[in-house]
Amino acid sequence: MWQFIGRRVALGVLTIFITTVAVTLLIHLVPGDPVQIMYAQSQGTTPEQIEQIRTSLGLDRSIPEQYVRFVGRLLEGDLGVTVRGRQPVLDLLLQRLPNTLALAFSAMAVAAVLGLPLGFLAAYRRGTMLDTALMTLAIAGVSVPHFWLGLLLLFAFAVELQWLPVAGTGPLNLVLPALTLGLSNAAIVARMTRSSMIDVMSQDFVRTAHAKGLPKAMVLERHVLRAGLVPIITMAGLQFAAMMGGAIVVENIFAWNGVGRLAIEAIFQRDYPMIQGFILVFATVVVVMSILLDVVYALVDPRIRRG
Repeated sequence: MWQFIGRRVALGVLTIFITTVAVTLLIHLVPGDPVQIMYAQSQGTTPEQIEQIRTSLGLDRSIPEQYVRFVGRLLEGDLGVTVRGRQPVLDLLLQRLPNTLALAFSAMAVAAVLGLPLGFLAAYRRGTMLDTALMTLAIAGVSVPHFWLGLLLLFAFAVELQWLPVAGTGPLNLVLPALTLGLSNAAIVARMTRSSMIDVMSQDFVRTAHAKGLPKAMVLERHVLRAGLVPIITMAGLQFAAMMGGAIVVENIFAWNGVGRLAIEAIFQRDYPMIQGFILVFATVVVVMSILLDVVYALVDPRIRRG
């Protein structure tokens, strides 16, 4: 088991290393002078000030030197400072990160609570009208963009019914963003659960359990459900990454103060240190969650860790 975890951690470290290279090259992939782009809207910036800013950001050095300097600061817990306001990037990201994680985990809970039972029910009643209706609903859910669903929920529950607040950051403010992210992902979970359960129900060990006279509920719970959860856990890791990405849009719709909204503000302000920090923190969170899900995956299916 420890060897399995070690391999996954090594792959995670490699992924983060590749990310550090990517964020170092990010500034140089943008056409034009990055410093002039960052300060294009500033009035009265002299060429001497531009050169001084370029030196402070380390952009006057070669790309390998910039990378070594970036990694050195990173190992010290320093992601630089923002272009506007000169605030520490890491501090700002860590202040907003709990809000984004709360949104992502709440959305995952909504997706699991709705998607798993509906997918299991569709698999159990496969070929019936109920199965067709549930899968049609799931396809419709997958097809709805986050921004459109978010605006519909906002209009219905915040504007018309006035049950929930329109925008902000708080327990009640979390409901609509979590539903926006969770409902569309619940459709994906339902389809994946149905496919996985149908595949398991056709396996020989399930037919053997039925032939032995075991109660149907016991067969479904102890054999079908546990074996069918293995690919669903794998899919959960991909869904978490998708939710973190979708949170960027949803946070801006509902003015939820997470790192996604901070990233959009940084993009509009051409704040490259903040954009670099966001990409690195985002990748680190996704890698850590993927490792944790791989460990859970190995605990559910011992064949994985033995392989």
